[in-house]
Parts: sequence; structure tokens; C-alpha cells
Amino acid sequence: MFQNEDIICTPCQYHLPKTNFHLLKENKVSKIFWGRVKIENASSYLFFTKGSKVQRLIHQLKYKGKKQIGVKIGKLYAFELRKSKLYDEIDLIIPVPLHPKKQKKRGFNQSEYFGIGLSAGMKVEIKTDILIRTKASETQTRKSRFKRWENVNEIFDVNSKDLLKCKHILLVDDVITTGATIEACAQALHKIPDIKISVVSIGVSVN
Repeated sequence: MFQNEDIICTPCQYHLPKTNFHLLKENKVSKIFWGRVKIENASSYLFFTKGSKVQRLIHQLKYKGKKQIGVKIGKLYAFELRKSKLYDEIDLIIPVPLHPKKQKKRGFNQSEYFGIGLSAGMKVEIKTDILIRTKASETQTRKSRFKRWENVNEIFDVNSKDLLKCKHILLVDDVITTGATIEACAQALHKIPDIKISVVSIGVSVN
């Protein structure tokens, strides 16, 4: 790293496999949700492949407790999102929640720290106590699309529903694979009148 650089060095940032999907209304991520749940806009910052630098970054974030990686990536992506008209009317950022038992075991929610970085960069408030996971679910790794959906179906609920009426929510997660978790979250949020939901994640799986 060069002097005064933090977390991710400048050459590493330059070589990150950015999707630029935030500039396109129709893209690989938004198409995941077509016909499944209403999403205004959806995007991921980076392409995620097994064995890649992006996978190693997210592994460091999730399993090595390096929360600052999530914040840094959030700030980097916020800089990009500010260039897109698709994301210029966000009222609130909400991270996909972990079940309390899982969060206690891990010590933190990785999506929350990504959201914290987005919040700082976009100057949009983040709320972590509105969308809640009511049931623990199994890991999604190696599950089929249907099994992933079945694993997270109806396990989310919403507090403070009045606070979200007529709001445009930015729902944030770490990696989108089949979109099952985001779909389940969005279904819970869509019970609120006149809500709009957009989605961003750190990575989108291309395996």
C-alpha cells in the first residue's frame, strides 16, 4: 500500500472487476428478479467468482472480522452510485439482517458494514432494526435456486411499518447468487403501502 492508503490499495481498487450495472436499468442483477418480486433497480458493485480477489475480500470481511473492508467497499460504491440517476432518490438504507443467534456468533452483520459505507458516501440514513429475520436458516451454499428460496421463504418481518410508507428503500447484501434472500426480504417489505425497493450488493456470482 502507498502512504495514507487504507484497507484496499489504489492498484487493487483499479483492478477490481466492476460491473457498472448501476448505470443500466436492465442488467444481469435486475433480471434475476423479473417475474419474481417488484424491484425498482438492482445492481452489484463487483463480479464474484470462486477463487477470485473479490471472494477473498468478502471472506476476510465475513469470517475474519475485518469489518472495515465492508465500510470501505460501501464508500467506494457510493461514489459510483452518485453518478447514477437510478439511485438519486433513496430515502433509507436497510441491510439484509442475520438471525440474532447467527449475528451473536459472528459478532456482526457483514451487510450492515457495507451499508454503513454506503450511508456515509450517499448521505442517506441506515436503519438496522426495521427488517428482522424471525427464523434461523441454513447456509445457502450449494443449494439449488428452489432450495435457496425454500430456505428463506417467510423468515423476514418488518418493524416500524409506518416509517417506511411511501419511502424508497435501498436493500443491501454482500453477494447475490439466485436472489432468493433478497426476494424474501422484498416480499416482507412490500406489505407496506407505496414502498419502493432498490437493491445493491458487493458482488454478484457469475459461477
